[in-house]
Formats: sequence, structure tokens, C-alpha cells
Amino acid sequence: MGTNICLVGIGKIAVDQHVPAITASDDWTLAATVSRAGIVDGVPSFTDFDQMLADRPDIPVISLCLPPVPRFDYAAKAIAAGRHVMLEKPPGATLAEVHALQQMAADKGVSLFATWHSRAAKAVQPAKAWLADKTITSAHINWKEDVRKWHPNQDWVFEAGGMGVFDPGINALSIITEILPFEMRLKHATLEFPSNRDTPIAAKMQWADNVSGEFDWRQTGPQSWDITVETTAGTAEIKDGGTRFLIDGAEQDTGEIGEYPALYAQMNNLVKSNASDVDLRPMVHVADAFTLGKRTVTDAFEF
Repeated sequence: MGTNICLVGIGKIAVDQHVPAITASDDWTLAATVSRAGIVDGVPSFTDFDQMLADRPDIPVISLCLPPVPRFDYAAKAIAAGRHVMLEKPPGATLAEVHALQQMAADKGVSLFATWHSRAAKAVQPAKAWLADKTITSAHINWKEDVRKWHPNQDWVFEAGGMGVFDPGINALSIITEILPFEMRLKHATLEFPSNRDTPIAAKMQWADNVSGEFDWRQTGPQSWDITVETTAGTAEIKDGGTRFLIDGAEQDTGEIGEYPALYAQMNNLVKSNASDVDLRPMVHVADAFTLGKRTVTDAFEF
């Protein structure tokens, strides 16, 4: 039997990714869930997080799959109860609250893991290794998808704190901050806000060192989750959300482990070594985009 873990927030991402990764791993036992409505067959379920913490002292690890705005309160309660905490991306609604969680976890002696699932995609580490000693001349993110497909009727993504198109865009930022052998610095951005929404539906960004990016939530048909890096030694492409790595158009071997199995393997390592992993660089670039971004208004959006 693996270490007991509780999954909080049984929505689409939990059902599609977290539950299969946990149940397929010998490291973990899904011992409980907490959700207002969702359940996992055969697993004890709670609707009240405080009640779960009180009733299940045998569960040392909590994985939070809630939207970012309410996540801080749950994480703080879990840490206060001496539980290790794994955070779905983004790790919080603000940088300040994640810094606060880091300090809480350090004071309590528990592990905190701010996960970036796209960074665990199988092409990312091979791309990072190849780029490590290359002279990079430019890089571009093209991250465009259909919000109606991936967030059907989920109005929270367009509410303050929901991040809008940066909800998927932060996945691209998690990859590019991992693979580039230098730190990025945003110079300017343009954010498109639907006239009836509080978060952007599209964004264009320009960083120093000829790094650029485009995010858009209005793309129907084939979806685009690609990063292209030009170097003096050739062109690297990280395609399909980090699942494919090409050099000058030639496919490279990337292995087989999936994103969420890799994340849960890392969480197991962190708990065993009583360590934390909280890299906030992807979130910093989102904050910088909102700080520097020029706001433009576009057509109203309805699901």
C-alpha cells in the first residue's frame, strides 16, 4: 500500500489526470476526496475539508485541484494540520499568498509542491538539455486553443483571479522558463479583454533577448501549443503542449512517462526527503504581463 493521499476538488482535471495517476502508482493510495459534488467510486468522500482533516489523521498528503482563488485557505488549513500539500497550477491567485504558504510549510516542517504539469511533459527535459549550450537567437510561443472546449461554461476563468487566457498560457510559460538557459524579462504586452469579462481572452508579449509569445482562447479546429527556439545550431520545436521535440524538423526520442505520473513521483520524493519545490517564475511572468500590459477591449464573450 502506498502513502495515503486526499484529492480536493473533483472536477475535470482531477478525474482526467489526477485520479488515474494516483491509482496507477504504487507510491499512493487515494484514501479520500473532498468536493461539493464530485466523487470517485469506491473512495470515501467528504464535502467539508475541515471534517476530513479532523476525521482522517491517517492521511499525510493533500492534493489541491481547486480553482486558484479558494486554494490558499485550503492549503493553509492543511499545512496547519501538519499535512504535506501539492498544488495544481497555478499555485495560487497571487504571488504573495504562495510566498506565505512557503513560509508556513517551512515553519511546520512539511513539503509544499507547486506543480507545473506541462513542465513535466516528456519533451521538456530533452529540449532543455539540447538548448543548454546553444546560442539562442529567438524564441516564440504560439499557444492558442478553444476555451469552450477546455473550460465549458466555467465562468470563473473570466472572473477576477481566474487569469483568463493565462490559465492555459501559464503552461507555456512553465515550459519556456524551464528550457531557456537564461532568465526572461518582459518588456511589454497587449491584453485583449472581452467587453463583458474581467480577464483577457488573448495576449501578445515581448520579452528581452528576442523572445515573444501569443496566447488566444478563440481558436477553433486544431489547437496550437507550440514553442519554437531558433539557435545558431538549428531550430528546436516543442510541440503539442510539450509531448513532441523536434530538431530541424526531425522528431527526437522523448521517452514515455506522462505529466501527472511524473508530478506524483516528484511529490513522493519531496515527502520522503522532507523538501519543497516552489518555482514561481511562470506566475511572475503572468503578473508582469498584467502590470505592463496595454488593455484593449474586444467583442463580448458568451459560452
